[in-house]
Amino acid sequence: LRVLAHVAEIPQLKQAFADGADIHAITASEMFNVPVEGMPSEVRRRAKAINFGIIYGISAFGLANQLSIPREEAGAYIKKYFERFPGIRDYIEATKAYAREYGYVETIFGRRIHYPEIRASNPSIRAFNERASINARLQGTAADIIRRAMVHMEEALEKAGLSARMLLQVHDELIFETVEAEVEATLPVVRRVMENAPMPAVSMSVPLHVDARAADNWDEAH
Repeated sequence: LRVLAHVAEIPQLKQAFADGADIHAITASEMFNVPVEGMPSEVRRRAKAINFGIIYGISAFGLANQLSIPREEAGAYIKKYFERFPGIRDYIEATKAYAREYGYVETIFGRRIHYPEIRASNPSIRAFNERASINARLQGTAADIIRRAMVHMEEALEKAGLSARMLLQVHDELIFETVEAEVEATLPVVRRVMENAPMPAVSMSVPLHVDARAADNWDEAH
């Protein structure tokens, strides 16, 4: 969603992230006319499903299945979402149009993801490629950011005189191993490298936020 706010220039999302607000609660408040304070968890859960579902091109049928609600209600949610955030609808349509014209989309770093079947005569294949192109620009950018962090991490840890080793990448997470005596010194280095990974190639208009935790194992860290 932070990448979406940056690439699509969505004022409401950018301001919410700049303020450190709960974006799903903000969306729920906008969508369902309920105050953020004391918001029921179910209302926030629905807004979260809508936030992520729409940027991945979810249909009313898909959202209905996900939330266990009638398709008409899901369609009304999507319609209202685009009315509240017209910039997101414009971004989605512009991305599909670009992909149809050029056969690819680009991450914010210029990496191209090609969709040679986006002009297919088969409507299902065409629709799949359109949804994928919307998703790819956002998730592709997120993937680029985590890879840039991985490239710069070893040098940053060495400069800080730390012995931590990077073990695994799990989607947008990086997992490290270090001695207990260096945990408190390692956490801010890892956080800084990850939050500044787009620089100097791209200056993000939305701040990246990294949650860094330490535990005896990966399960306990969650």
